[in-house]
This record gives sequence, structure tokens and C-alpha cells, in this order.
Amino acid sequence: MSDQSNIRNFCIIAHIDHGKSTLADRLLEITGTVDKRNMKEQILDSMDLEREKGITIKLAPARMQWKGTILNLIDTPGHVDFNYEVSRSLAAVEGAVLLVDSTQGIQAQTIGNLYLALEEELTIIPVLNKIDLPAADVDRRKEELVQLLGCKPEEILCVSGKTGQGVESLLQDIVNRIPPPSGKKDAPTRALIFDSFYDDYRGVMAYIRVMDGEIKKGALVRMIATDKTFEVLEVGAVTPGGLKSSPILECGQIGYMVSGLKEIGSCRVGDTITDRNANVSALAGYKEVRPMVYAGVFPKEGDDFHRLREAIERLKLNDSSLVYESEHSPALGYGFRAGLLGMLHLEILKERLEREFGLELVVTVPSVAYRVVLRNSETKTIKSPLELPDQSFVEKIEEPWVKMDIVSPSEYIGGIMNLVQERRGVYKNTEYLLGERAILHYEIPLSMIIVDFYDKLKGATAGYGSMNYELIGYRDADVVRMDILVAEEPVDAFAILVYRNEAQRTGRRVLNVLKDTIPRENFVIKLQASIGGKIVASERISAISKDVTAKLYGGDVTRKRKLLEKQKKGKAKMAEIGKGTVNIPTDAYLKVLKRE
Repeated sequence: MSDQSNIRNFCIIAHIDHGKSTLADRLLEITGTVDKRNMKEQILDSMDLEREKGITIKLAPARMQWKGTILNLIDTPGHVDFNYEVSRSLAAVEGAVLLVDSTQGIQAQTIGNLYLALEEELTIIPVLNKIDLPAADVDRRKEELVQLLGCKPEEILCVSGKTGQGVESLLQDIVNRIPPPSGKKDAPTRALIFDSFYDDYRGVMAYIRVMDGEIKKGALVRMIATDKTFEVLEVGAVTPGGLKSSPILECGQIGYMVSGLKEIGSCRVGDTITDRNANVSALAGYKEVRPMVYAGVFPKEGDDFHRLREAIERLKLNDSSLVYESEHSPALGYGFRAGLLGMLHLEILKERLEREFGLELVVTVPSVAYRVVLRNSETKTIKSPLELPDQSFVEKIEEPWVKMDIVSPSEYIGGIMNLVQERRGVYKNTEYLLGERAILHYEIPLSMIIVDFYDKLKGATAGYGSMNYELIGYRDADVVRMDILVAEEPVDAFAILVYRNEAQRTGRRVLNVLKDTIPRENFVIKLQASIGGKIVASERISAISKDVTAKLYGGDVTRKRKLLEKQKKGKAKMAEIGKGTVNIPTDAYLKVLKRE
């Protein structure tokens, strides 16, 4: 039976691309957890997507041994869209290694992830990585970290995840500075589920941290939130080589548990596992995650809907920040409206569904959730324009706002300010870091940054800018529903929510897309954008012209006039009969929905 004083639970947190996974590789290699011959880059990143993009998407636990101490490491993602994964990792550990790239210095998500760790009252070990690179400026980066953390310069470690320089000192510091777990061994079992996934043969499997008591193979346990009772089929440690079973997981340990449960929803991340008859309070778990962005996900082939449902259910187990509900679109058939944390989250969801489940998908342009306050004081949340009640019942509409921090070299401040001003951002203040760098603080509507803001920021800062944001609440928004009429008939699938003062510009853009996409008919097709019955923009698709006089040869000119007059009357009649029967290709729906 191991002593809790010989256990250290820690995670690595950093901005995206600052070398977390590479440092994790070196820790596993130097502790002898993975043989040199079996070593490969990003060993804890198990998904093909993670290797291709060079980013961590899922948290990954691994157990190591170092000079008689058991080290449980959780490698975390760095991107803002996945900071829910980070918050779950932090709840399962006592300390965090804060990693900063010594060539780039402190970035926006370094600060965001640091605050998450401080909220959990974790011991922070500041580490400068990539010191082997010629561009590394160790002294200046140390000053930045001292300024941010208020620590002493000698407490900051300098390492190279690539060459292994300084990694042994870091291991020693983890043992010396991070406190051991403080759970009660003799108390009833309480274990926190911080991640879970589904195995076709063994049912739901969970990554757990035992806070109090112990979990044995064969024990009867209960989930507090779902009140589900089951027998533990297997427990053990998670190692880079795979799952290593053991008869027991003791107090303070991190490991895995096989539940054998077949219902995906019965093993929720953040739930507490306890003894079947124990009367204990649940662990704090995690705050309920609120989706920031909504997008429609539809199968290209309608008969793939059931496969898509099953695939999304599987991913939901592994990704508890994903929220979804079924939706029907007149253009795209049956699918789901998915709630996500951001654009990268949406991209990863789409790629995982396509790769892991072999689906072909259509994803609509993302939108945010608006809050509508009705005149009878009732409040409802709407995720698509079609859910917006009639204007006469609406008291006000509110949209989500975020607090945004942008870290960039000082020379690009002007470009950043112009960009954020165009997007309705409200400037708060600027803090200057050492070495000609600044943190700009803004408040901005979420709808203004979800589609292409990050790309534009990279353009405005020559690639050096980084951003982090968090939801701060809802504020009044002057938004209206814009309907698009084709041949004087409204088409529901084209309805969008727009700012009132931008309605005309947006209407023109949508109509131009339709004008280029809808095929011409034998009559003129009217295209109109309307708000509450008032037309704010209009276009026309001219009729196909047929030369009705081609068969004439010689003779009186009045015959020619008669034929042209007859054609004119016929076109007018066709325009009347043809209303609402315009063939709108799926391509047109997609172009409007994707805002191309």
C-alpha cells in the first residue's frame, strides 16, 4: 500500500504551441516511463488530428515514477476553445507547471490559464521553455514572469523540452514544491470523474481522481448526480503504453475505471463516485459549461441522420462542453444544432465526425444565443432567427458580451484598435509588459469575434498577436430579424438576425449571393430583403430571352411587333403564375448560411 506523501499530481498549462506536449515527452523519457526506442513526438496526443495540427485537443493523464515518488501528469490543451478541458484537469491535481516560451514570452492564454489555476489554489511552478533556440531571451522573460506572478527570479526554471536540458531539475522541483494529496484514507469513497470515453466492448470508461477512501475492482459504487449503481469491473493506472490494471486505486491516486455501463449519459464528467450506501456530499465538480457559439450540423445524405445522432452521442461523452439538439431545415433536412465553445471547437467537431465516423457533413455559419425579454417579463433564449417572437411582443433583445485580452508587440496597437473598433469593441485599458509588449483589455459582443476575428487579428499584428476571452454577461442589442423574399415569397432558411444599422449592407450582400446562384427562369425573379414588412434592399434576376422573331423572313414589320408584344404579355403572366415556384439550388442555401 503506497503512502500519499509519495504521490504528486500535477498538470502542465500554457498558451497554445509553447511546448507542453514536447515537455511531457521529455518527462516520460527521463523518468524511464517510455523507452527511447518507443519514443515518438507528442506521445500523449493520441488523435491523428492532434498530431496533424500540432495541438492538444483532449487532456491526457499519464503515471510516472521518479526516485520513489509516483508522479501523475495531466497534459492539457492551450487553445481558448478548450479551456474547459484545462479547468477539469486543474480540479484533479495539486500543482501546475506554468510553461512560457522564452522566444515569445507571456501570451493571452498564459494569463487565462494561470487565473484558472489560481482559482483552484494550486501551487504554480513557473518554467521557461525552448531555451535552446537562438531567439530565446531568458532574462527579459524572467522579468515578465516576476512581474506577472510576483515570484523571485530564482524560482523560475529554465528548460528545453526538445533537448531535455533542465528537465531533471524540474522533476525535483515538482517533488519538492507541489504538496502531496490530502485526502482521508478511512473516509467513505469519493472520486471525481474528470474525463470519460466509450469502449464498444467494456462500456463507459472514466478517468478518475480518488479524493477520499479507495476504489477496488468488484466494488459496488454509485454516481451521486445520476444515482446510477454499478459494479467496478476494473481499475488501474493510465500509462503512455496503455491502461495498466491493478486491484485497487488508493486515496490521492489518478487512474481509470471500467464501469460496464452501456448508456452513454449515465457517466457524467464532473460527477462524484461513492460507495453504494454511503451518505456523502458530492465534490465541487465543474461549473455547468455554457456554449458560446451555435451552428447547424447536417448530413449531406439525408439517410445518414441516425448515424450522425449516434456519432454525436459518442463524442458528447468524451467532450462534455458539447451541447446539441435536433433541428430541421427546409433546405438541408434533419440534423442538429450544436452548441460549442468557439470556432476551433466547431472545426474539431466536424473533423472528428467525418474521420472517426465516416460521415459527410454540411455545417452552417455559427451564430450566438440571444436572450429575448418579452413584454410580459418572460425571458427566452433563441439560437436561430426563426425562434424570434413577433416584434410586438418583444420588450428588448440582449446579446452575449465577452471580456477580451489581446497581447501584442506595442507597434501594432493602432491596427488592433481599428480592428476592434470596427467590431463594436469597447476599450478598457492597456497594460505594458517589459520588452515593448502590451496587453489591451476590451469588452466586445461575442457575435463580432466568432467567425473571422482571430484571422484578422493575426493579419493586423503580423502573426504576433494572441487573444483570450471570457463571457461577462448579456447586454441590450439593437438587432432585428431580416427576411429574404424570393419571387415575393419569404424563404425561412435565409432569415438572419442583423444589427439594425447594418441591415441594408447585409441585405445587399445576401441578395448578391442569391443573384449569382439562383438560375434564371422565363420570367423576372424579384429578390428582396425585408425587416418587419419594410423592404431594405432589392435585386432582380432578369428573364431568359428567347428570340421569337428568328423564324420570320421578310414581310411586314407589324408581324414582328405582334410577336414581341405577345412575348411581353406571356412573360408578365409567367411572373404572376411563377411566384413561389422558383427553383433554389442547395448551393444557394449553403453560400448564404456560410456567408461566403
